[in-house]
Amino acid sequence: MTEHLLASIALLSPLAFILTALISWFQPGIRPNLVKKLGVISATISITIAIVCSVFVVKYSFLETAFFGIANIGLSLRLDSISVIMFSMIALLSFIIIRFSLNYLDGDKRQGAFIGRLAATIAAVQLLVLSGNLGLLFLAWISTSITLHRLLIFYHERPGAIIAARKKFIIARVADVCVLSAISILYQMFGTGNFGDIFTMIKSNVAANISMEGMEIVALLFAAAAILKSAQFPTHGWLIEVMETPTPVSALLHAGVLNAGPFLIIRMAYIMDATTYASIALLIIGGFTALFASVVYLTQTSVKTALGYSSVGHMGFSLMVCGLGVFPAAMLHLVAHSFYKAHSFLSSGSVIDLIQSAKIVSAKRIGSPLRIGLGIILSFSVYTSFALIWGIDPNTELALFAIGAIIVMGLSRLFTAALDSTVSLKLILRASLLAVVVAAAFFTLEAGAHHLLSAQIPVLTNPSILETGLISAILIIFGITVFIQILAPLFRAKPAYINLAIHLRNGLYANALFDRMVRALYSHGKPGEELIDPSDLRHKKSIKQVAFKEQPV
Repeated sequence: MTEHLLASIALLSPLAFILTALISWFQPGIRPNLVKKLGVISATISITIAIVCSVFVVKYSFLETAFFGIANIGLSLRLDSISVIMFSMIALLSFIIIRFSLNYLDGDKRQGAFIGRLAATIAAVQLLVLSGNLGLLFLAWISTSITLHRLLIFYHERPGAIIAARKKFIIARVADVCVLSAISILYQMFGTGNFGDIFTMIKSNVAANISMEGMEIVALLFAAAAILKSAQFPTHGWLIEVMETPTPVSALLHAGVLNAGPFLIIRMAYIMDATTYASIALLIIGGFTALFASVVYLTQTSVKTALGYSSVGHMGFSLMVCGLGVFPAAMLHLVAHSFYKAHSFLSSGSVIDLIQSAKIVSAKRIGSPLRIGLGIILSFSVYTSFALIWGIDPNTELALFAIGAIIVMGLSRLFTAALDSTVSLKLILRASLLAVVVAAAFFTLEAGAHHLLSAQIPVLTNPSILETGLISAILIIFGITVFIQILAPLFRAKPAYINLAIHLRNGLYANALFDRMVRALYSHGKPGEELIDPSDLRHKKSIKQVAFKEQPV
C-alpha cells in the first residue's frame, strides 16, 4: 500500500497541467495572469516530482499505483527507469517552453487559450510515458494526438496550417487503430493489461521456448503505429508543413510529442525482442528515412524546414536503432535529440545566431585523394580504439558496433574537412580533439544508459543472418552517401549537381501524392473551397533557387 501511495505522487504533475488547461477556459484572452502563473507553477511542480520519482526508482527499482479498471485493464501508473527518464525530460522541457511562451505570445488576443492547450498536451504526454496499463496507454496515446491537433490549428485562418493538421489527423487515426488492435490482441493472449505481468509472461514463454501465436502481428502493429506517429517516409510531409504554428508548439512537437513512436517501441522492447519481422520493418523504414531526411535537410534554405527534416531523420535513426535491439542507445539518442531540437527551435529566430553564423568562413577544399583517405583512416582509428577500450566485441555486440560505425562516418567528414583544406595545424588538432570527445561521449553515455535501463529491457542478442545482411547493407549505403558528401564540394558548381539539389530540396516530391489525397478528401467540404498545395509552392520557389545556400550534399 505504501508503494502505491508513493507512486501516486507522480499523478500530481499531469493533474496540475490539467487544472491549468481548465482554468484557461475562463481566461482565454489577452494577458491571462492566472493561467500564466498556474502554467509556471505546474511546470515547477513537474520538475520537483520528477526528482522525487527518480529517488523512488533508485530505491525501489520500480513502483506501481493502485489499479482502477475492469478485468485487469484500465488505469495505473508505472515508475521505472524508462518512464522516469522520459518524465524528467518532459518536465524540464515543459518548464522551458512555458516560460518561453509567456513572452513569445505576450499581447496575443488568445494567449490564455494557447497556454491551456499547451498544458493539456504536456499532461497527455506525461500520462503516456507514465502508463502502467494498456488501458491508460491507449487513452493517453489518443489524447496526445487530439491535444496536439488543437495546437496545430491554433491559427485556423492559415491554409498551410489547416492542411498540415488534416494530414496529421488522418495519419494519427490510422496509428490509433494500430495501437488499439495490438492492445486487443495482447489482452486476449494474456488476460491482463498490466505491463509488468505481460512482460514477465513473455520472458517466461521465451525461456521455455513456448510459441506465442499472434505476437508477430502485435509487434508489427506497434511498429506501424510508431512509424506513423514519428513522421517516417512517406508520411513525413505533415511535419515539414506545421511551421505555421507558434514556435513553442514546434519545440514541444519535435522535442516531445514526436518521441512517442520510439518510446512505444522501447516500452514494448520485450515484445520486439520476442519477434522478428517488426524489427526488420523498423530497420528498413527507419534506416531509409534517416538517410533520406538527412540528405534533404542539407539542401534546405529555410531554417525551420531544415529542422523539420532533421527531426524526421533523427526519428528514423531512433527507430532503426530500436530495430537493431540496442534500446539504451535509442533512449540516449531520444533524450539528446529532444534537448537539441527544443533549443534549435526556441533560438531559431535569434539575431545573434544569424550574426555569428555570418562570420563563419568555410575553408577552401584542396581535393587531395591522399588527404581524404587519411581523414577516413583517422576516423576509423579513433572509433576502433575506443571500441577496444570499452570492450565492444563485434561477434557478440554487432548491432552496437554498427551504430558506432555510423557515428564514425560522421567523424570521417570532420577529419577530411580539416585535412583536405587550406587550414592551419591548429584547426586539425581541434578537429581531432572534437572527434575523440564525440567517440568517448558515445561509448560512455551508452554504457550509462545500458546500466540504467538494464532491468527494463531485454539483453542484447546476436542478430539473425537476415538482420546481419540488412545491417551490412545499411552500413554500405550510409558509407557511400557520406563519401559522396565528402567529395561534393569539389563539384558543387556542375549543372547536374544543381539540378539534383532542386529535386532534393523538394524532398523528391514524395509528399505531393499525399497532398493531393488530402485535398480530395476535404475539397468537397465547402463549395468553391480550394486548399493551397504546399508542395506546389515549394516547387515553384525551388526553380528560382538553383544553388545550395547552406551545406553541400
